[in-house]
Amino acid sequence: MGTVKRIGKFYNTIMVYLLIIVILFAAELFYFRIANHYIIVDRPNERSSHTQVTLRGGGIIYWVAALLYVLLNPSEAAVWFFTGITIIAGISLWNDIKGLSQNIRLIIPLLAMTCVFYMTDIFGGYPWWAIVIGYILFTGIMNAYNFMDGINGMTGLYTLAVLLPMIYVNIYIQPFTDNDFLLFPLLASLVFLFFNFRKRAKCFAGDVGSVGIAFWIVILLLLLIIKTQNLVWIGFLLVYGVDTVCTILHRIYLKQNIMEAHRLHFYQILANEQKTGHRTVSLSYFMAQLLCSTLIIALYPIVGWWIFLILAVTLVGIYGMKFRLMKTV
Repeated sequence: MGTVKRIGKFYNTIMVYLLIIVILFAAELFYFRIANHYIIVDRPNERSSHTQVTLRGGGIIYWVAALLYVLLNPSEAAVWFFTGITIIAGISLWNDIKGLSQNIRLIIPLLAMTCVFYMTDIFGGYPWWAIVIGYILFTGIMNAYNFMDGINGMTGLYTLAVLLPMIYVNIYIQPFTDNDFLLFPLLASLVFLFFNFRKRAKCFAGDVGSVGIAFWIVILLLLLIIKTQNLVWIGFLLVYGVDTVCTILHRIYLKQNIMEAHRLHFYQILANEQKTGHRTVSLSYFMAQLLCSTLIIALYPIVGWWIFLILAVTLVGIYGMKFRLMKTV
């Protein structure tokens, strides 16, 4: 009898997730009609890594996934989460459509992070300087995620590379959240990739997608760090982190405005100057991050922070290849 109940429960769970996928597909297709009607598109320019006009804002599907999660898992924490992601996704969508000033785009993530800190009881539980560092670090992660969203498949695949190790940790090492909070963004990523991971993408994530999913990942990362009292899980974003930090240093060296659009990320050199296929580059970032996360999970208990340092140095060395590639074009 117990086995029958388990099978029935498993079947019901699968059916719920299949229904979520169907709803997400329908929501994405509905958004395409809106985007076509109001001409919400990304037009190529000298800074772009694409050459054709493409629908922008397909990443709104992450907000839809958040709405579905809250409806199926109502709680006070879920309300704080949904408030934050709605604030940041809403202002990001507006930026995709009309464009916003740099000051507004800097302030809104701070407001959204305040919702996160209320959700996770950060206020009152940590010293003020730790909270300030948290604002800077997690806002920086969201901006980095946005900066790295430039070629087909990158945001969707990299998100999978972050979520899959987190799911493993949540199940086998240290539970830190409910499974749905990890699976809903994963399902949204799979649906988004169906339209984006193509030679000619049907849509781009836009700021609403890249910043929206970055916000979700920041919450998951914060929950994991708080639960384990360990910062090593930052390594789940190591590939993006090294590329972003090294590119910022490169641009500072060139005396460029680091807030302006550019084509100096390693992935941009590969895709634009070296003409490597977008999907190949995105898959490379996906596999690199998945490998780093796997090694951190497997080796951190044995060698400690050395594994993080070794991986970071290795990635910096690989990033250094960018300068040789730039000289060959």
